[in-house]
Amino acid sequence: MDALAAHGVQRAYLVPGESFLEVLDGLVDSGVEAVVCRHEGGAAYMAEAEGKLLRRPGVAMVTRGPGAANAHVGLHTAWQDSTPLVLFVGLIPFGHRDREAFQEFDPKAWFESGAKRVMVLDQAERASAVVAEAMFAAVSGRPGPVVVGLPEDVLRQPVDATPHPPIPVASGGMTAHDVAVLSEALSRASRPLFVTGGNDWSPQAAAALTGWLERHRLPAAAEWRTEGTVPFDSPSYVGPIGYGRPKPTYDLLEETDLLVFVGTVPGDAITNGFVARQDWGKENFLVTMDPSLRGRSGPVSYQIVAKPDAFVRDLLTVELAVRDEWATWTERMRREQEAFAALPPAQPADGPARVDTLMANLVPGLPADAMVTFGAGEHTNWAHRYFPTRGYASMISARNGSMGYSIPSAVAASLIHPGRRVVTIAGDGEFLMNGQELATAAQYGATPLVVVVDNAEYGTIRTHQERHHPGRVSGTQLRNPDFALLARAYGGFGVRAEHDAQVPGALAAALRAIDEDGTFALVHLVVEQRAQAY
Repeated sequence: MDALAAHGVQRAYLVPGESFLEVLDGLVDSGVEAVVCRHEGGAAYMAEAEGKLLRRPGVAMVTRGPGAANAHVGLHTAWQDSTPLVLFVGLIPFGHRDREAFQEFDPKAWFESGAKRVMVLDQAERASAVVAEAMFAAVSGRPGPVVVGLPEDVLRQPVDATPHPPIPVASGGMTAHDVAVLSEALSRASRPLFVTGGNDWSPQAAAALTGWLERHRLPAAAEWRTEGTVPFDSPSYVGPIGYGRPKPTYDLLEETDLLVFVGTVPGDAITNGFVARQDWGKENFLVTMDPSLRGRSGPVSYQIVAKPDAFVRDLLTVELAVRDEWATWTERMRREQEAFAALPPAQPADGPARVDTLMANLVPGLPADAMVTFGAGEHTNWAHRYFPTRGYASMISARNGSMGYSIPSAVAASLIHPGRRVVTIAGDGEFLMNGQELATAAQYGATPLVVVVDNAEYGTIRTHQERHHPGRVSGTQLRNPDFALLARAYGGFGVRAEHDAQVPGALAAALRAIDEDGTFALVHLVVEQRAQAY
């Protein structure tokens, strides 16, 4: 625990277990807050969200066997989203291994295919060194999850150890040759496009890149579920690229004659299932610290090995003559994005509650630093389309399409940024996977605004079902509780809106409860089953 505190860890998200009692005891005087969660999946999601928000590993702690199994979903999210995360897992005593002891499992066999490293603390005197190595491995290169096994008996051994200092992380950067090659490629391109993504940015680098793009009248799109690196209202921002994208941004992939990916690579979601941008005659520059280019699809013209901050630092030395065709190209796409993101009427319509009405009444009153979190499902489309992401890490989501992420991520975001307006949009099916973490929110004073979009079904799967098996609904329908009543049972504010005319008042009451009572608030929005955002 001293080693974690030395690495700047402020909180550990955990579900306690007898396998790591000594770690729980070490938390008492460490200065690291123990955030006690209701399920290991929720704890892992909270730690993963913290890794996205703070650019250092989020920390989760769970027990062996069942606890480790429940936390696996957070590891998969961190792996596919390139998020720094360290999961500490209590293990059986060293001498009980390979005897099928109570809750025994092999952490390397379970986790090595989906973690950057799996380590087991077999020597007590190496505790601090193992922490340092785990924290380093999680953030170096392409960030990702690391698992550390803690045998119960090793944790009990007294040692007189010198704390291991943090290990510096290389950030790469552009060589003089890289600068020359990129400058030449931009100079000959008539329709260049930057695509930002990943979680390895600082707000300062994101703002600096935005300024450079705006000065050069160059456009930038956002990787799926990473909006805000270039702000929503920047004249250079032209929209998100990923599942559910508006058609104009899909067309951009084929129209542009130079793509520059920064912090990410053209993967499955960006290329619509490895279909778009596959012509090797196209020019793609990839800026990433992963020399293996894991997850990339399509042509690679040039790779720059750099983390986003280092790349932007060096990019600021590049000044190019602004070309009229760049400005025309950017302005055309910007107009399309502005039209797409224009809010619907705030006046309620007749009939059932609508998410359009909620967003139209919510967005105008949001502060500039508002942030949104969500998991997976059709309910996320409204956030992609309308939520004003005005800075890096103002949209936190799961790019592996993991359900159940909305509530844990909102709790973590509110604990990390207690003064900010945190909004989470959850589907009814998704909420019921980790909605119990609202009890954690109440216990630790997290105050997110929770919107539950209730269409009484797993909507995304129903959409696929209607496409492939029209009229044969199977395995997607839900009978839901009263989510507003559930929110009140957990210690927060809850309000239900079944009719569109009720939406503005329900939203106002929820926001008032957050601001005046210092509690989380939930709006239960009962919508039609087949309502779509676009």
